[in-house]
Amino acid sequence: QVQLVESGGGLVQAGGSLRLSCTTSGLPHGSYATAWFRQAPGKEREFVAAVNWSGGSAHYRESIKGRFTIYRDYARNTVYLQMNSLHPEDTAVYYCAAQTRSGVVDNEREYDYWGQGTQVTVSS
Repeated sequence: QVQLVESGGGLVQAGGSLRLSCTTSGLPHGSYATAWFRQAPGKEREFVAAVNWSGGSAHYRESIKGRFTIYRDYARNTVYLQMNSLHPEDTAVYYCAAQTRSGVVDNEREYDYWGQGTQVTVSS
């Protein structure tokens, strides 16, 4: 059974930092790419960042480039999203997702496995 478990969300002031974690189980090593999506209240879910298995390829949403970094810890089977210089508009539920069919993609329909989400709230 495939499971993705997110953690690390919380309340932070604008300009602050958070690191989200996504720990995966049930997928063979070397077989999947991992992404972060987010959904703000009243808005559609949107792509944030994705990384392939090797970590050699990453893709970011334009609005978070230079502020967020996605990276993988193989020993912990965990993908992190380091978020710096947070803005109030970054407030959302952040979801981790994984897929085994494609490389680094930003289309949520490509992702088969999803976590439960973690809330990030940035106060002004």
